[in-house]
Amino acid sequence: MLNIFVCEDDAIQRKFIVQIIKNTVLIEELDMQLILDTPNPYELLETVKTSQNTGIYFLDIDLKCDMNGMKLAQQIRLYDPRCFIIFVTSHSELSYMTFQYRVEAMDFVLKDNPAEAKVKIRECLLNALERYILQTNKTHKVYTIEIGDRRISVDYNDILFFETSSNIHKVILHAKDRQIEFSSTIKELEKILDDTFVRCHRSFLVNKSNIQEIDTKNRIIYFINGETCLMSMRMMKSI
Repeated sequence: MLNIFVCEDDAIQRKFIVQIIKNTVLIEELDMQLILDTPNPYELLETVKTSQNTGIYFLDIDLKCDMNGMKLAQQIRLYDPRCFIIFVTSHSELSYMTFQYRVEAMDFVLKDNPAEAKVKIRECLLNALERYILQTNKTHKVYTIEIGDRRISVDYNDILFFETSSNIHKVILHAKDRQIEFSSTIKELEKILDDTFVRCHRSFLVNKSNIQEIDTKNRIIYFINGETCLMSMRMMKSI
């Protein structure tokens, strides 16, 4: 999942940008969430320091502050090197500053034309997601789920286990920070996933890398985030 941040000191402009982002994420069913919108670059930086997901940042260049958008982008890169930075500005001529500050901006959104800005923000979100999926596929193994027109990519390292759902022909993916229900079966997943994942019970397929403890007496598996699942006696040796 991608996190979205907005730093814009004009309250009206910030509200406009945020509304477009929320509408786009909802309508396009994008695997993203808006984390923070603020006029304060220092507040954004403090949030970024503790964020674990790659971010998309919409930054006003001309912040009424001792830190402009370019300097803010430099600082963000230190904590989120794979991030996507989009500058929001009324001054297209300021684009040359990205070279001066050595900031790799994905795009620019001009505030002067609201209709064009709306289209541009939507394009930036879609392009960032596409690039993120390509980057992730190259550097990490991912499992991609298709739910209607929505595609959700989850890093293998973030998956704890899969559980058979009470809804017929569906399973629930338990990740470190969320759960996703989709159409499949444990048997089908066994064929697709690599040997990091093992069947420990007829209803569970677990990621061995994220197991914290195994209680053999009570046949319970504990995962690194505190979640648990059952383990059958017959399949205990496979863990």
